[in-house]
Order: sequence, then C-alpha cells, then structure tokens
Amino acid sequence: MRFHNRVVMITGASKGLGKALALAFAREGARLAISARGQDGLREVEQALQAQGTEVLAVVGDMAEPRDVERFVATTEARFGAIDVLINNAGIFGPSPAPYLLDFPEEDFHEVLKVNVINPFLVTKRVIAGMLRRGQGSIINVTSEAGRVGYAGWGAYGISKFAVEGLTQTWADEVDGTGVRVNAVDPGEMDTEMHAKAVPDCDYALAKPEEVVEIFLYLASDEAAQVNGQRLQAQLAEEKGE
Repeated sequence: MRFHNRVVMITGASKGLGKALALAFAREGARLAISARGQDGLREVEQALQAQGTEVLAVVGDMAEPRDVERFVATTEARFGAIDVLINNAGIFGPSPAPYLLDFPEEDFHEVLKVNVINPFLVTKRVIAGMLRRGQGSIINVTSEAGRVGYAGWGAYGISKFAVEGLTQTWADEVDGTGVRVNAVDPGEMDTEMHAKAVPDCDYALAKPEEVVEIFLYLASDEAAQVNGQRLQAQLAEEKGE
C-alpha cells in the first residue's frame, strides 16, 4: 500500500470529492485526519473509514477560522505526530444561480473568498511549518477551469479559484528545494452538489468523484517527489484507454 501509516489531512471531507479522497487514501493504508463544517456528513465518512479498519480523526470546524484550524492541526499532530499530506479541498460555490458581479451581494462575495481562499492559506500556513522542519511533505490544492478563465455567472467562485492558483504558485516557489511540494489539481466537472449549484441545468454526463482520485494519489506519493508548483488535470481511466 502506497501510504501505509502516512498521515493524510483532508478538508471538506464530508461529501463529494473530499469523501472520495478519504476513502481512496484509506484503501492505500493512510491514516486520516478529516474535517468539515457539517457534523452529520463528517460522522458518516468517519464511520465508513472505521468500518474498513482505518485509523481516522474527524474534527468538525470551519477551516477559515484560525481557532478551528489550530484545533484541527494541533489535535492531528497530537494524535499522529506529523502530517505527511494536506489536501485543501473545502470550498463553496456561493449563491445559485450566481448573479453577475454587478449584482453580487457583498456578504456572499466575502464568504466565498473566505472559505475558498483564506481557508487554504490558513491551513497550509499551519501545516507547512512542520513539513519544512522534517524536509518533506505534499500539499495539494483543488482548483477549477474557472480559475484559469473568467466565466460570466460564476461570480466569486471563479475569482476565488484564480486566487488558489496564485497561492499554489507562490507557496511552491517559496518552498522550492526544501523537500516540500505544493501543487494544484483541476478535477474537472464532477457529479457533486456544488456542480449542481453551478450548472443547475446540466444535460451532459459528469465524472464521479471516485473516478478522479488517482491524480491526487500520485501527487501525494513518493513518485511525485520532484513535482512542485504544477497544475494537473484529472484524467479518467477510460480517457487513457485503460
């Protein structure tokens, strides 16, 4: 198993991609530290992991709040000793359907940027210090095509993903050569609650979250030890002819 006894921390792990990632890393032998704002969904994932024999720590909290970040990371370090992999997955879309920026409510704009940008900044800042001391670690941010191209009607979400790409590149450049690496993954369009909010009238087939986890497993593994500052696109197995 690729991640036997390694500690993988995942935010936004109660559903969708976060849940799929937690289950995928567990199958590869990882110990899991997971968080989400919703208690019920997080507990369901925790129970599913425990049922397959995975050691898991589940902490309910808002990772855009410094106190919750400190509680989550400190509890994880006390339980497991160190964090080998961090996946900044937590995010929200905002109002749906998203109004054009001219009409976008200021409080909603602020909330989206807080959850989607301040969150990964705070968690990375807290976790990366320990990784730098040990000279190893992998941090993976979740981005989107909307973080490369501005789309009308995607509002604050797209803008927040532009910021996530900037965070990824800046962190990566700052830690280059230390043994710590920071990358981003665009998982593509998936069948999730967030996509349903973003594209409520979607009439085409979507990938399942569990179909795009392999790229995250790769970036977290020793195989990607020299990969830093990259933005990778998830690719389905059937697209590769497998």
